[in-house]
Amino acid sequence: MIQTTTLPNGLRIITEAMPGLASATVGIWVTAGGRHERPEQNGIAHFLEHMAFKGTRTRTALQIAEAIEDVGGYINAYTSREMTAYYARVLGGDVPLALEVISDIVLNPIFDPREIEVERHVILQEIGQALDTPDDIIFDWLQEAAYPDQAMGRTILGPAERVQAFGRADLAGFVAEHYGPDQMILSAAGAVDHDAIVKQAEAAFGGLSPVGAHPVQGALWQGSERREVKDLEQVHFALAFEGPAYRDADLYTAQVYATAMGGGMSSRLFQKIREERGLCYSIFAQAGAYDDTGMVTIYAGTSEEEIGALCGLTVDELKRAADDMSEAEVARARAQMKAGMLMGLESASSRAERMARNLSIWGRVPGLEEVSQKIDAVSCEAVRDYAGRLAASGRSALALYGPVGDAPALEALRDRLAS
Repeated sequence: MIQTTTLPNGLRIITEAMPGLASATVGIWVTAGGRHERPEQNGIAHFLEHMAFKGTRTRTALQIAEAIEDVGGYINAYTSREMTAYYARVLGGDVPLALEVISDIVLNPIFDPREIEVERHVILQEIGQALDTPDDIIFDWLQEAAYPDQAMGRTILGPAERVQAFGRADLAGFVAEHYGPDQMILSAAGAVDHDAIVKQAEAAFGGLSPVGAHPVQGALWQGSERREVKDLEQVHFALAFEGPAYRDADLYTAQVYATAMGGGMSSRLFQKIREERGLCYSIFAQAGAYDDTGMVTIYAGTSEEEIGALCGLTVDELKRAADDMSEAEVARARAQMKAGMLMGLESASSRAERMARNLSIWGRVPGLEEVSQKIDAVSCEAVRDYAGRLAASGRSALALYGPVGDAPALEALRDRLAS
């Protein structure tokens, strides 16, 4: 059963007890991520996530790790464009310890200048590693091509020159702006007791004052092209179209469409481009959503000699879906989505994250039956209509990395889609 409590200062607490589970996941999700940064702050939300584990007023970095790992637990964090999360997975009896440690690192970081320098080098290594991982960095470049010169288009890691310049005052300033109780969600699932967690949260967070929501730059899809030539074994190709935001009526239609096009081995793009033509090893499609925009993305890796054929076939399949997407394909995609959702929620960590994300978006957590009904309501006709509108929109972006050779330009792909 899901239970929620909101403290007077705005901290939202949500839990789900999962009978029969010995473990639990507990964490703090902060509604501040990459898109909440000003241009000069690009990368600081991620830097702050790293620094949370580097010492508090009562614990050193080693003591933070030991506190959780001494009881066999796991602690981690991540930064996205719209949220930053700090969470731990432990046995049920250690939930109070995990919440105490998570609260400590979120509320009491000391930002030791020596640790800042150490972590600065770690993050610069992370940036370097991303640049050496083509099927990772290509999505950052695609995001930038879709939303140039905007918060939504900037990389989460930030550019190296920004990371080089951040200091203690920058980190503390971002915390003061965004890390108020009214911008946090405490989410826990598994072997948890809601009342006990609320009581502990009141003691840790109850005295804090809200900071208010800071306005963010709205996302404006512009759609452009980025090509990075490098001597690699493969050309990495990523094509995106503007998709629906979280609350848009087309959200589930876009997700069913993306799943049918490239969500598995039976999908159109996988069958046509890999299985029938052997043009690639990896190809997939996905639909991602944000507060005020979204992206439907197709990715593939292929050789310099085959990139032209792959691009052409991909566009042709996108066009064809508007005319002959079958009932069987849509039914299969719906089944994949529902099964994936239910399988994922066998994990306490997945449930805690889902609750936090849904609470931040809708102010509630839609039931699984409600979500399944919305997926089932997506008809073949709706998917065909969506495919046609997507192809005709011209609202696309392209990123290419590697020996790009004579890969078609974005305008050529748009023209082929529209023809």
